[in-house]
Amino acid sequence: MFIATKDISIQNETFTLTNQRALFWQKEKALILSDLHIGKTAHFRKNGIALANHIMKSDLERLSALIEYFEPEKFIVVGDLLHAGDNSDVDEFCNWRNQYPHVQFYLIEGNHDRISEPLEKKLCLNFKAVSLDFDSFTLIHDFNKKLPGFQITGHIHPGIVLNSAVKSIRLPCFALTANQLLLPAFSEFTGLDTKNLPKNSTFFVFTDAEIYEI
Repeated sequence: MFIATKDISIQNETFTLTNQRALFWQKEKALILSDLHIGKTAHFRKNGIALANHIMKSDLERLSALIEYFEPEKFIVVGDLLHAGDNSDVDEFCNWRNQYPHVQFYLIEGNHDRISEPLEKKLCLNFKAVSLDFDSFTLIHDFNKKLPGFQITGHIHPGIVLNSAVKSIRLPCFALTANQLLLPAFSEFTGLDTKNLPKNSTFFVFTDAEIYEI
């Protein structure tokens, strides 16, 4: 797996975007991502749709590679860590998480994160809340127009359609505005929303090998 990076500056802070659907905040030594939807494949299997669990394994392998690459002190999920509560995929995730006891695990709760007290203990969370503030930055799952400052968000699963003379392709992206950085969905087992994107955005589209600003 190849990790391509692109540094951007937001309010004099350096953030490193990656083609692996996550970013690294240098000052906070934090790996930040959104929308893992752990348990989605198990949920589909439970409801009679045969899906191999290699999809989640691939997501966790990418996450391990990012942790080894950046050596973060914090691992922050900006919502929708889970998809449908507790199931066998969550057990596998917890086993994976136990490999990194030195990394603080923060969860910003998303609309799918219905977490009971026993499940919270099982996940070994160091922090859980609906939002998290670092100076003038707020990490929150869905953009809140009422909040001041700059917001780092998820939820939308942003994507861009690129057209050529031969065909159209849909690619995941980061979307940057004056007051928001919208993260792509980390899990590859998600759809892309190409319509409900923030207005006046700069888009950072990525492939397996590069990140493009458009």
